[in-house]
Amino acid sequence: MSDLLDYTLIRKLQGQVADAQLADRRQLQGSGQPVRNTADEQQQAQSIIRQVVSQHLQDMLARREELPADPAFETRLRAAIFSAIYGAGELQELLDNELIENIDINGCAQTWVTYAGGIKELWRPVAATNEDLISIVQNLGSYAGMNARPFSTATPTLDVRLQDGSRLAALMSATQAPIVSIRRNRYPQMFLRPDLASAATKPGKEVLPDLVSLGTVDEQLAEFLFAAVRSRCNIVVGGATDAGKTALLRGLINCIEAMERLITIEIAFELGLERHPELHCDVVPMEVVLADAEGRGGLDIAELVRRTRRHNPSRVIVGEVLGPEVGEMLSAMAQGNDGSLSTIHARDAEEVFNRIATYAAQFSNVSFEVAHQLMAGAIDFVVFIEKNPKLGMRRTVTQVIEVAGMMNGRVGRAPIFKPSPEDGRAVRNTEVAIGRMAKLARAGYTDGMPSWSTTNQQGGW
Repeated sequence: MSDLLDYTLIRKLQGQVADAQLADRRQLQGSGQPVRNTADEQQQAQSIIRQVVSQHLQDMLARREELPADPAFETRLRAAIFSAIYGAGELQELLDNELIENIDINGCAQTWVTYAGGIKELWRPVAATNEDLISIVQNLGSYAGMNARPFSTATPTLDVRLQDGSRLAALMSATQAPIVSIRRNRYPQMFLRPDLASAATKPGKEVLPDLVSLGTVDEQLAEFLFAAVRSRCNIVVGGATDAGKTALLRGLINCIEAMERLITIEIAFELGLERHPELHCDVVPMEVVLADAEGRGGLDIAELVRRTRRHNPSRVIVGEVLGPEVGEMLSAMAQGNDGSLSTIHARDAEEVFNRIATYAAQFSNVSFEVAHQLMAGAIDFVVFIEKNPKLGMRRTVTQVIEVAGMMNGRVGRAPIFKPSPEDGRAVRNTEVAIGRMAKLARAGYTDGMPSWSTTNQQGGW
């Protein structure tokens, strides 16, 4: 096994690097020179780190201490110091591996990684002690989001989006050792159709991914979803954990015209639309602000949804509906924010309606009938995505349900796309008419094969 890195040592050497960088900045300021840009600063940091680590090893020899047996120890130590300053410590190696989908850390002793395709293996520990693991997570929480997120016995949970788009969740105190789960974002950019992906791909770069080529949707469903977004229908994406809801949401968002004003609301930043101004030039990302230790301050999702009405949104996008914001979200959708999008955790398409109604009853103190009336007036379509057992657990859309008024005190539901008996993917249910067909037709949708059809779906996800 490779020698474990001592995070106390990393912090000590990191401090020496920081002192050297501070002295350099003061020297530049004193001589009237501009400070270094980020790229130059990081290059300088690499040089300082080499000097600091080399001196540390020389000091060990001078003290007649045994050097680590791992021949890669010096390289790993340099990388860990750099990552402690600009990245995620020893976790950075895993975050840099594009084939890894999930990282699960059960205390300092056990790190599991799951690769694309479902292969799972035990990785080497990423921290020498549980205290070191907590320190790594605290460091990530301090700079990963727009607002610093504490991780301590007083605040034993943490949810943040890392700089590469991965989503980190951490928990301590309630478990014997701190646990950390990181959901990798293999597709920080996603498009609905291959023609949209090709148009957004920069010259000389690899073509960006799209849901048709991945087999997540067929061409007719892609045409339908494109028209639904362009015609400003309100869409809720449902699915279980790790079903692909966020990637599908990205694909839908990238159907929206560039000049529309989008307000996104998330617990921790994940969508990152503002990083692509060529696709969406007027984006206001909002992130939940935690209250302080005394419970003062803070902004939850419900309050952020409420505030959007004062900031002239073309569309409101709620990254994930968790409960308290349901009433505000449905009200916003029903009162003019047409074309809004959101996701919700659900085991099947029908449960999406039950979950929203339960949230509305629980957090907005309304009856189930009133909750269903709100849904009937606000939601146009529910799109359900899941890991499809008929396709080797590849992520596919399996159902689309159109909201069709009220029926016996409940939302009327029309299954306009149903699971194919052959492969389980959603196909057009020709026995059920689309109630909003005229609206979709104005956005170019017909029930036939689209003109851009490639009939060349491949790959998997």
